[in-house]
Amino acid sequence: MPPAELPARKRWLALVVLCVTVLVANLDSTVLNVTLPTLVRDLNATSGDLQWIVDSYIVVFAGSLLAAGSLADRIGRKRTLLAGLAVFAGGSAWAAFSGDVGTLIAARASMGIGGALMIPSTLSIISNMFRDPAERQRAIGRWGGTSGIGMALGPILGGFLLARFWWGSVFLINVPVAMAGLLAAYWLVPDSKDPAAKTPDLAGAGLSMAGIGVILWSIIEAPTRGWSSPLVIGAGAGGLAVLALFASWERITDHPMLNLSFFRQRSFSAAIPAVVTLTFGLFGALFVLSQFLQLSLGFTALQAGIRLLPVAAAVIVVAPASAVGVRAIGPKFTIAAGLALVAAGLWLISGATVSTTFAGLSADMVLLGAGAGLALPTSTGVVVGSVPPTDSGVASAADTTAIQLGGALGVAVVGSLLAVRYQDRMTGALSGRPLPATVKNSLGGALAARAGGTTWLPVIHLAKTAFISGMDLGLLTGAVVAVAGCLVALICLPAHSGQKNQSIRTGRGFPVRLRPSTHGRRRAGSPPGQHQRADLEAEHHEEHRGDQHAPPPAPRPEDPRRARRPGTRRRTPASSAPHPCSPERSRCS
Repeated sequence: MPPAELPARKRWLALVVLCVTVLVANLDSTVLNVTLPTLVRDLNATSGDLQWIVDSYIVVFAGSLLAAGSLADRIGRKRTLLAGLAVFAGGSAWAAFSGDVGTLIAARASMGIGGALMIPSTLSIISNMFRDPAERQRAIGRWGGTSGIGMALGPILGGFLLARFWWGSVFLINVPVAMAGLLAAYWLVPDSKDPAAKTPDLAGAGLSMAGIGVILWSIIEAPTRGWSSPLVIGAGAGGLAVLALFASWERITDHPMLNLSFFRQRSFSAAIPAVVTLTFGLFGALFVLSQFLQLSLGFTALQAGIRLLPVAAAVIVVAPASAVGVRAIGPKFTIAAGLALVAAGLWLISGATVSTTFAGLSADMVLLGAGAGLALPTSTGVVVGSVPPTDSGVASAADTTAIQLGGALGVAVVGSLLAVRYQDRMTGALSGRPLPATVKNSLGGALAARAGGTTWLPVIHLAKTAFISGMDLGLLTGAVVAVAGCLVALICLPAHSGQKNQSIRTGRGFPVRLRPSTHGRRRAGSPPGQHQRADLEAEHHEEHRGDQHAPPPAPRPEDPRRARRPGTRRRTPASSAPHPCSPERSRCS
């Protein structure tokens, strides 16, 4: 049975399974945040190591998403989802028992492959199950809310597990959840695929992953090697060149991983930057706030996770209501309002000082979560609604790639700005003093190396001051990026984003787009109920213009040959009614 024809109860039950799946994958993007100070102590991880442990998952995730979306469209979204759950469970078990930083980074990268197979499959299945635009927006709102909840609840779950088990438990918990999701998805989730899907673009996937990875490497290594280092500059320029090569390859290959023509749609091309700028600030803030709560304010991992609850609570409350905002003010202003709230929250948090308490930040964290809950599901709905349903897998992957790419850049840039400011302050103030190198590298290193007595108190105070100064700089940068995203949304997003390409099925072989400019209005001179049929026919023939095999134009509804017989009911262009140009008819009549 096609996904769209499932009973409503089964569709919403399948949505629950898909939301749990996406919860696990997105939760793993942030669950490590409260574990970072523990990794400094147990694995002797440096600041750069911490950024790579977080970003290795995100880079592979983002780099593989588009190829995974194409693969899902080709072999079936359900099969790809089940394979992703299995790979994710295996990578989680490997990460749980890693004994060094290098092994943990490799295990996290393998988990990114599993997540890439899972996420686009879930969103494209949702798009095919819910064809009604309003119903689909509600479903995507719940999906997007679950994504935000996973990102925000990660630190809380991580802190809870660290309070009772060792740090590997934050990964091991994924295994039973992923296996339960695999069984539930096998029985409840319908399958779908694009019958015209092409071969996955493996070359494009490799180029995109290499370009993103090299750029992130240059950003993460810049604090250690110096921003003016020829190696750092060369790596950054090389990464940009690889991405340019990726774009050129996508233009010439006959099976592109990313259809660049999607960016000709204003809705698509403007919503993607909104997603990137949003997650840039959100991921960057969670990366530094979890360390601030533990290292500067002295909370345990569990206490720090609980104190990040305002972000999660705001996402939980606001995300389902994003559909209301779309109906009231449209997606354009809903996305812009969400980004404005994110920018305001980041700007207020960036005013933190050594004397700042958690109570002074809680309201600002609510603004951050509310903005994410408002903008993330709305922008996702715009991206998916901007393309035909057969391309939903690739569009879903592009959206999730933007989420992960923005998050990876946020962690890399905010973390690097924090590290540079910290090292500059500590090196200048402690020059000539015989202190361990770890003291000048990170606040976690300073706290781990401190000796007894009161002589270390000024050093610790200086380290906390330097850390908070770097955190403020990173968060202020995130606020500026969010403002830029808000302006892009206001200037570039059309008032009715995603409506032009929303399709309905005729049930007779091809989708027909419904023009919003004439939908719901009666044409002058046409009988009641005929204006929608005329729009559908005009759109069909417009799409087939230039095709020598296209059927001849259908007669106007006023044509006497189409007159209604006495005693018969007039047919409406419902999904069950045959289209006048359907393949079953030898010609248009």
